[in-house]
Amino acid sequence: MKKLLFCFILIFFIMGCNEKEPTLTCTISINCSTILENIDNFNKDKLEVLPSDGVIYEEQEVKFYEGESVFDVLKRETKNNQIHFEFSVTPIYNSVYIEGINNIYEFDCGDLSGWMYKVNGVAPNVSCSEYKLNDNDTVEVLYTCNLGKDIDINF
Repeated sequence: MKKLLFCFILIFFIMGCNEKEPTLTCTISINCSTILENIDNFNKDKLEVLPSDGVIYEEQEVKFYEGESVFDVLKRETKNNQIHFEFSVTPIYNSVYIEGINNIYEFDCGDLSGWMYKVNGVAPNVSCSEYKLNDNDTVEVLYTCNLGKDIDINF
C-alpha cells in the first residue's frame, strides 16, 4: 500500500513539474460605461451593481497559454477577481454567449443591450470562445445599449 501511494505521489509530482507557465500576454478590460449614458433605460433594480465610472475590470496585462480564447482568459480573470460571470454554451456550434458580468445582463438597458467584445479595436465576427488570442492582443469586453452602435461596432 505504501509503494502504491508513493507511486501516485511521484507521478503527480512529475506531471506537475512538466506543467508549463503561460508565456503569452494580452491586455483585457471590462466596461459598461454606455449604461451611464442610457441610465433612464437601465433596470433600476441593478443600480447597486453598476460601477460609478462603468469600469468593472480596469485594463490589465494578463498571461495566457498558447491556443487560449478570449473566453478562456475572461473566465479565468473574472473568477480570479471574484467578478460574477454567467454564460451559456451552445455545443452544436461550439460557442459561448456571455449573458451577464457583474450581475449586469443582456436586456438590462433595453432590448438591444448586452455584452460584446473587441480585439485590437475590432469586433470579430465569431463567439469569444472561438477567437484564439495572439501575444500582445488588446481585449475590450463592452456593454452595448444599442446593438454595438454605441461602442463603434457595426455589422
